[in-house]
Amino acid sequence: MILPIYGYGFPVLKQKANPITADYPELNELIENMWETMYKASGVGLAAPQIGLPIRMFIVDTIQIMEEGQEHLGIKKVLINAQKVDETGEIWAYEEGCLSIPDVRGDVERPPQLRIRYMDENFQEHEDLFIGMNARVIQHEYDHIEGILFTEHLKPIKKRLIKRRLENIRKGKAKADYKMKFLGK
Repeated sequence: MILPIYGYGFPVLKQKANPITADYPELNELIENMWETMYKASGVGLAAPQIGLPIRMFIVDTIQIMEEGQEHLGIKKVLINAQKVDETGEIWAYEEGCLSIPDVRGDVERPPQLRIRYMDENFQEHEDLFIGMNARVIQHEYDHIEGILFTEHLKPIKKRLIKRRLENIRKGKAKADYKMKFLGK
């Protein structure tokens, strides 16, 4: 089932999410709905707070954005109760966007390597090192479970330039090609 993505302004997007246990109600169905919702919105990641749930879970699929012949370098994962272990490397900027903030993009600087500890959908614990685009997508989604939006990483001038657009999204004056829920509507 395709779920509505919560737009900028909802408090759940700004709060630190809570860990869950293996007995979380209808977890497998929730994960399937998140995959369906993310793909319908042409996303590469989706965090539970973006569908209104303040829980520490997100999904990522970077396979779909890898160049032809490089798909094996991508990842498709469910990350539950994730905790960053380490971030390293020379900071690099890349233009990011967010399904909760339609039509707003901006350069975000992040380290290229991320070591993270998490549980998969079967509650098996993992600690993995991700690099490049895989690390970036996970860092973006991890920020969501920490109550941080990519816009908070933007340079001050860019923040001023998008202020009106963010306010319009908060008021429900935005359009997306996917199902959304706006605070102002």
